[in-house]
Amino acid sequence: MFSDDQWLEWLDELAEKDFVVVDDFISEEMFSSVMSFFRSAEENDKLKKAGIGSTDDFTVKPEVRGDFIYWLDEDRDQQISVFFNLMTELQEKLRRFCFLSLAASEFHIAKYPAGSHYDKHLDQFTGRNNRLITVLIYLNEHWKEGDGGELLIHGFEKEIKIPPVARRLLLFKSDVIEHEVLKTNVPRYSLTGWLLHKDSAVVF
Repeated sequence: MFSDDQWLEWLDELAEKDFVVVDDFISEEMFSSVMSFFRSAEENDKLKKAGIGSTDDFTVKPEVRGDFIYWLDEDRDQQISVFFNLMTELQEKLRRFCFLSLAASEFHIAKYPAGSHYDKHLDQFTGRNNRLITVLIYLNEHWKEGDGGELLIHGFEKEIKIPPVARRLLLFKSDVIEHEVLKTNVPRYSLTGWLLHKDSAVVF
């Protein structure tokens, strides 16, 4: 969907800074398809309270993490096949240009209700380090300053806040970038996923 030159520009920035932000990464048509899917999942009560920890030590701690999620499956969720196609392209470019050994991926849709947040963390589980790249695509149409829900990146001299603007992509190195989701004052929507160097069991 994008030229090799464009991918190289983005992935060079990822390699240099450990994260990259790309605006208007998905088309208006893809955004509409994903949001239609998201609304249907909401209406059918498919989003469940998210927790922390891997399958063996999974716990729900709303004081730490306040979002509701629905794990995606490419075979089952064919209404958003265009999204999975784009993620396949992303993985192919990371293998080609960054020489990453990617074997699998996992994605979910996430909703943060007003008043919720996610404390500072790394996107790695204790005893499981197979997440290489975190993928975030924001879905918040008409987001404005004061709505909250920014992603705050730690570890840099200057504070870095990423507003969750609709159609914006954020990629970062899962084992390097400590981050948190600041309190959101309006419902906050995203597609979130991880590119893995080996497969992992996910509870759907």
